Amino acid sequence: MNEETQNAAAAQDAGAQFTIQRIYTKDVSFETPNSPAIFQKEWTPEVKLDLDTRSNKLDQGVFEVVLALTVTASIGEETAFLCEIQQAGIFTIAEVEEVQLAHMLGAFCPNVLFPYAREAVSNLVNRGTFPQLNLAPVNFDALFAQYMQQRTAQADQVTADA
Repeated sequence: MNEETQNAAAAQDAGAQFTIQRIYTKDVSFETPNSPAIFQKEWTPEVKLDLDTRSNKLDQGVFEVVLALTVTASIGEETAFLCEIQQAGIFTIAEVEEVQLAHMLGAFCPNVLFPYAREAVSNLVNRGTFPQLNLAPVNFDALFAQYMQQRTAQADQVTADA
């Protein structure tokens, strides 16, 4: 059993509630600034993926989580395409401790949203007539752990400076 499954099982045992109310595309953009000239070049792109997540409390125990992806494909100095997706979801999360809530908002919910964002990117790239692009899976648990370590290190630095 992986850590995500264990966390979900522990949440269920403790009377915690987790429900997906809705998953939706909040914003989408696809640009090909150097077309049609870019189609004449050999397709050897450098693909860059930027990720960001944010959450908003909508009501007691109800949260919106937004996963923002920006995919940029470049050939040399020229941008072949720029694809931006904000995949969002409304989740009910109740009866969990603050630390577990932070993990669910920062890692578990983005894990739920990523396949939808990945499919949207793939479809947009395909409609732009570029070769298929399948984004590799993302370990949001590791990213969240890294973020928490950075916050702890920053807090320790502030305490040491005081």
